[in-house]
Amino acid sequence: MGETPRRLAWLVPSGATAAARTPFVVLVVALLGAGLIALLLLNAAVNQGSFELGELRRDTTVLTDEEQRLQREIDAYAAPDALSRRAGELGMVPGGAPAFLSLDGRVRGSASPAPVPPRPAPSPTPTPTPKASASAGAARAGEGASQSPTAGPTADPAPSGASQSAPSPAAPAQER
Repeated sequence: MGETPRRLAWLVPSGATAAARTPFVVLVVALLGAGLIALLLLNAAVNQGSFELGELRRDTTVLTDEEQRLQREIDAYAAPDALSRRAGELGMVPGGAPAFLSLDGRVRGSASPAPVPPRPAPSPTPTPTPKASASAGAARAGEGASQSPTAGPTADPAPSGASQSAPSPAAPAQER
């Protein structure tokens, strides 16, 4: 029985052999740790990319909706009835039958000027109406009292350096 421990002795490492295996074990553990950290970082990068992708998809959806809304608005402006209405507002009239020029110089069809549409009657400019009787207005002008803001313009001359009353807001609309 004395031989049995010797036969199994080679299975148990001696002091020098155990010291030689320690750097290898440390290297394997370090490689496994580095692999786990790399896997963790890769997973975090994939998740970040996934969040960015989701945000970009939401942005794309919002922009697509806005593009569709703007296209519908353009289509509404380009519709024949809208174009006709807008042209009428601008004073345009339908052209009538067209005339064509051929390459040899002949005119095909008969050209005629477009009919002139009736112009809408301009809106009358409001004239101020005096609130008091003529005698009260003369008495007020004689006293030199200042006018109330609701009173209309008078024939009194304006003091030097004072500007004339501003034109009514309806006047620029008539000039166009």
